[in-house]
This record gives sequence, C-alpha cells and structure tokens, in this order.
Amino acid sequence: MTDLTELGVAAIRDGVAAGDFTAVEVAEGFNANVAAAAALNTFIVTTPEKALDAARATDARRAAGQPLGKMGGVPIGMKDLFATRGVQTTAASHILEGFTPEYESTVSQKLWNAGAGMLGKLNLDQFAMGSSNETSYFGNVISPWRRNDGGNAPLAPGGSSGGSSAAVAARLAPAATGTDTGGSIRQPAAFTGISGIKPTYGRCSRWGIVAFASSLDQAGPMARDVRDCAIMLEAMAGFDPKDATSLDMPVPDWEAALSGDLRGKKVGIPREYRMDGTDADVLASWDAGIAWLKDAGAEVVDVSLPHTKYALPAYYIIAPAEASSNLARYDGVRYGLRDLPDGAGLQDMYAATRAAGFGAEVKRRIMIGTYVLSAGFYDAYYTQAQKVRTLIAQDFANAFTLCDVILAPTAPTAAFGLGDMVSDPLAMYLNDVFAVPASLAGLPAMSVPAGLNKQGLPLGLQIIGKAFDEQGVLNAGLAIEARAQFSAKPDKWW
Repeated sequence: MTDLTELGVAAIRDGVAAGDFTAVEVAEGFNANVAAAAALNTFIVTTPEKALDAARATDARRAAGQPLGKMGGVPIGMKDLFATRGVQTTAASHILEGFTPEYESTVSQKLWNAGAGMLGKLNLDQFAMGSSNETSYFGNVISPWRRNDGGNAPLAPGGSSGGSSAAVAARLAPAATGTDTGGSIRQPAAFTGISGIKPTYGRCSRWGIVAFASSLDQAGPMARDVRDCAIMLEAMAGFDPKDATSLDMPVPDWEAALSGDLRGKKVGIPREYRMDGTDADVLASWDAGIAWLKDAGAEVVDVSLPHTKYALPAYYIIAPAEASSNLARYDGVRYGLRDLPDGAGLQDMYAATRAAGFGAEVKRRIMIGTYVLSAGFYDAYYTQAQKVRTLIAQDFANAFTLCDVILAPTAPTAAFGLGDMVSDPLAMYLNDVFAVPASLAGLPAMSVPAGLNKQGLPLGLQIIGKAFDEQGVLNAGLAIEARAQFSAKPDKWW
C-alpha cells in the first residue's frame, strides 16, 4: 500500500470515504512520523491518542453510513496559539507554560466538527513574534530542508508558524493551522516548499487564539497544495458571534470552484516590489510566475503601490502597540507563570513574572509598543502609522481597479541559517517586507511553491487578492502550481 503519510488532505479524505484505507491507519502513520522526528522540534506537545480517537470516530461514522465531514479522517497539527480544551496551550512562552484551557478555540472546534484529528500542538515564535522560529521558549524549530552545496547548517523554517511549515514539509502532518499577522503563514510556507493562505481579515474567528495584534491576526491553513488549503479553509472559516471582527458572510465552496483557467483575468505586477537586495533567484522565480500566469490566459498589467516603502515601519509601530495592550493580561495573577519574590508586593510580582516569563523579542516589542502609545509620542508615531495604513489600503484599492490579483515574491530570500539574523532584529524584520502590506490592508494572500534556488531550497510566489476574493487567489495559485510542477521534498536526515 502507498505510504499514507505521503498523501495530502484531499487524498486522505477521499481514500477514507472510499474505504481504500481506514482513518486509524492514517493516524497511526502520522503518529509514527511525529514520534521519529524529535530532532526537528516541531511539536511542543504531541497528542497521538487524540488523533486516534478522532480517527476511530470517523471510521465508525463511515461504517454507519454517516457523513464524514470536509476533513473526515485527516489528522492535523495545531499551532500552539489556538486554545485546545484539556491540552496545554503556551504560545511558545514560559509565561503560559502549564496553562490548560477549559475551552476550545472556534477554529479548532470547527476543524474537529469537520472530522479532523489533532496530532499535537506545534512550536512557533513566542506569541507569534518572529520570522525564524528562534524566539520560542521551547527551542528552535529546525527546517527539514538542507542546502545542496555540502553545507548542512540548520536552516530556519520561517516564522512565526515554523512548526506548522516544518511539520507539513517533513510529512509529519498532511496540513496544519497557522496564523498570519504580518506574513507568518506565507513566509514559512515559502521557506519550506508548501502552500499557505491568509484569508481576508475576519474570515476565520480569532476567538480562542492567543492575541498578538488584534487588528492584524488571522488564522489560515498550511498544506501541501492549493486544493488542500481550499478544503481546510472551508472547514476553518465562518461567522462567529464571539468575535466582533468576524465576517457575517456565507463560506463559499472554494474547492468546488477551483479553476486554473485565468482567461479574462488581469494580474498586476507592483513595480515597487522590485527592491534592492532581493535575491536574484527570487526575481527569476517571479519572472517565471508571470510567464506561467500568462500561459494560464491572464493578461499581465503594471500596477503601482506607492506607499509600499512605508508598510514595514507602519507595521512595526501598529503591531507592537497592539501587542503591548494585549500582553498586559499576563500578570501572574490569574493563570500561567507567577514569580513572587520573598516580601514582594503586587507591582514587584508583576515585574518579576514578566521579566522571567517573556522572551527578549517579546519584551522588545512590548517596549516599542508602550513607547509609541505613550502620551508624548502617540500622535507622532501611532496616529501617523494608522494614516499610512489607510494609504496602503487605498493603494491596493486603486490597483484592483486595473487587475484582479497581484503577483509578487513571498520573501526576499530563501531560508537562511538559524542564528544568521538573531543579532540584527532589523534585518530579521525585513523578511516580512513583501508580506506586510497585504496584512495591513486585511486582504487575502497566498504563497505557493515556485521552484528551488541554486542551493536547492524552496522559493515561494505570493498572490494577493481583493477583499473576500479567496477564490481568485486560490485559482491563480492553482495555475502557478500546475505549471511549476513543484514536487521536491527534503531528504530525510532527522
């Protein structure tokens, strides 16, 4: 029989429904892969029994002739930012170590209702703050990929959803949840040769997801290909009255409407994205992507997003400002870590708990955020950044009068070595330069694999769509996928 861990979401769902294999066999295969891959450090907590329990329930439903659900029989990895009832949820931070929620996030509950099972809680950058998965209290995630030039230096899987990207690429899970605040689904997907989509802001409920920046955070799927992302996104999306920002709109049948035929569509190429310092292989893959979309029938047009150069500075004011507000709840009083020195008062406990519980990058962003919200600087920084955000959204609105989707690189380079950028936060932040604008505008955006660079590492192409037009993004992604014919996977060394 085919190695079931080589199958994606659609193949597993359809195979279980047809009786070609059981959901329990699938869960056992992925549980074994997870157990054998400790060297990658992708999981903070593994839950093999939960995967098996869900699989047994799916097999029982099939035996009884009942519907199996959109994700019936598919075990997945859950980013450890989603609250899971009875299973530790930490956001990869010491301050939440040992926290076991009594409730389930809306997105994870929707996935369980759709028939999915949980293989475990995936590692990430602490509180989703990072682009390399090096800020986790539980240690770095190591990409399953290696350079082909003889160097076997460990590589970053991207961030913050680095555990998710590495697990899918290494065949530890057919799919995983991610969250994207400024590129945290798309950049890790590009680094590890998988697909991932950030839907329109509000498509997926944020209830039960540990908050970083509430006006930016959005959940989305990460999987092997575009179809699998469409299937999983359907299961994740939908209105939630518990989330005030949730879109009260029906969830389209994205999978059924998938089409790589782009005749009559226009693809915009933003001239401002041809930035100095972008890797030559990345630019070459972008040119290839333009040719593929033309081959799919699309007309390519030049568009301008003139405020692009201000997107990153605006993001690194707005996101830390919201983080400093959101993370104030971690005080050692109600849950999580409590550091209470002898004879300490309440303020001393707050200070000691936060000093011990938050990592360096989280502290840096809290301090930036607190500074830009302070009395003398609020108008100079935060108010200005919000004005820039409005201009960036207007740039996209103007561009979409000329085109249906926009094509750009996902990241300026392929995966870099662990440790290469830790000492230079600004260089690390530049990794998000192509991803942040769509996040600020709340638009759907997807990364799909485009090929390998000269060192044998994956490169991703990004498709950005109009608000609520996930279908257009998925269809353009499918057109690229069909022509890129990306089938590379990392050689197993772990």
